[in-house]
Amino acid sequence: MGSSVRVFGSVLHKFSNGVSSKCPISSFSLQRTCLLGNYLTSSSSSTWVSFELKPKQHSARKIMTFSPVCMGRRSSKIAGRKGAQDAKKAKRYGKIGKEIISAVKKGGPNPVSNTLLATILEKAKELDVPKDILERNIKRASEKGQEAYIERLYEVYGYGGVGMVVEVLTDNVNRSVAAVRTVVKDCGGKMADSGSIMFKFRRARVANVKVADAEKDQILTVALDSGAEDVIEPTIHEDDSDDDDSERYYKIICPAENYTDIVSKLREEGIAFESENEMLPLTTIEVDDEAMDLNKDLMSKLLELDDVDAVYADQQ
Repeated sequence: MGSSVRVFGSVLHKFSNGVSSKCPISSFSLQRTCLLGNYLTSSSSSTWVSFELKPKQHSARKIMTFSPVCMGRRSSKIAGRKGAQDAKKAKRYGKIGKEIISAVKKGGPNPVSNTLLATILEKAKELDVPKDILERNIKRASEKGQEAYIERLYEVYGYGGVGMVVEVLTDNVNRSVAAVRTVVKDCGGKMADSGSIMFKFRRARVANVKVADAEKDQILTVALDSGAEDVIEPTIHEDDSDDDDSERYYKIICPAENYTDIVSKLREEGIAFESENEMLPLTTIEVDDEAMDLNKDLMSKLLELDDVDAVYADQQ
């Protein structure tokens, strides 16, 4: 009898943990009937024992619908790439705007009589600079207090022996040099004396073509037929994917006398390009991953400065 009660109590405990019950029992006997949910157990006896078991009340389950805090690696990389492209485009437009102001200050707002302004406007057309940006800066040049922009080149030592040239177009030299010095110091670089880095670079007119926009053989054929000086292929790293093609470029080096022929040939072939005057390294330096990342961070921080239009490095 005692054993039966203990077993019955154990079963009851399993089903009624946290559940209210009613148990009008006057005595125990060999027969008991227990209604436990959907289960019915019985044996012959004269006494009924019944239980009313109520299911445990659970709080309503809540499903959170907020967006994830962090993106996957691929999404993050794509977002970062888009941000870099937008920043590059903003820099290009800003530089064109400053060049327009300087040209207007020197020769007036009429491109017919101001050949320098006409050249800049033609370059802006090639780069698809919005018309309102051009008009706004032509107007801005005539505003009282607007100074002409002048070019300055600052030389910097990066990590691993890498040299950098910082291209600045500014209407306040003291402001620009102070800003550049601060960033270089904060990022662990070092300002170099004039001429210490510059001899490692040369100025050249370059037509940049995205890897995703043309085949290598097509680029080489255009360059050969139109008298290009050289074609520099992009550096490809082990962890690069096909998506990185949007940030890799073939650089077609254009001699001044053949520039018109080269860009005309590119247009005939339907190849999109971006024309720039760039500082190209005569040789490149290979550094370890840590130095490469630190140099990229330094260059990125410099490009965030309003007065800085470009940063060139001889890092491979």
